[in-house]
This record gives sequence, structure tokens and C-alpha cells, in this order.
Amino acid sequence: MNHEQVQEWLDRYIEAWRHYDPKVVRGLFSDDATYAYHPWDEPLRGADAIVENWMLTPDEPGSWEAEYRPAVVEGNRAVTTGVTHYAAGRSYWNIWQLDFDDEGKCTRFVEWFMQVPKMNRDS
Repeated sequence: MNHEQVQEWLDRYIEAWRHYDPKVVRGLFSDDATYAYHPWDEPLRGADAIVENWMLTPDEPGSWEAEYRPAVVEGNRAVTTGVTHYAAGRSYWNIWQLDFDDEGKCTRFVEWFMQVPKMNRDS
């Protein structure tokens, strides 16, 4: 993977998040992928489990904006950074650890996020 390929994957991830199309979400991940919302969580295992979990609590269309970029890409591993702003006022800064297979599908996704305190949201 290179920076451009990781950015393309991130862009597809954001679009999948916007539309919650199960086929599109599934296409991001290998059959045996793992997905952890926090580094200490027991991860979801398998693309089907990831898709099922995504569909449980979808964000309302237009209720958020997000931008993510690769920070480090080394072989099939990447670390990305980004921010998500919700219309309701919450903002999150994120780091994602990603591993990819040779087809560009994510095999391991680990999210690290921090909610921006209210006093700092305007900066």
C-alpha cells in the first residue's frame, strides 16, 4: 500500500459510513478482518460481523462531517489521523491503525479516539 491507496480506502470508508450500504461496507474488509472500536476491546471478527455491527446504530445522514488522512504507511500497514464533527456538537480526534491484505482490503482496524472537550471545540 502507498499513501494514495490508503487515502482511496479512507475515502471509500467515509462514503460507506455516509450511506450504510452493507455491500460497500463489506467490500472494505477481508473475510477474516478484525475491527476494534477501542484498542482494549475484544474485536469484532469477520467482515459479516463488522457489517452487522455497523448497521445497528447508523449515524443520521448529514449529522456529521469527517476527514481522514494517512500519517504513516509502511508496507501493508498504515496509521491514519482524522477528525469527525457531529452537528449535535461532539467532535472526535482519531487515530486508526490499519492492516491491509494484498488486495487492499483491511484485515485489522483499531480505533483510538478522543472527544474534544467543549471548551476547545471552537479552536
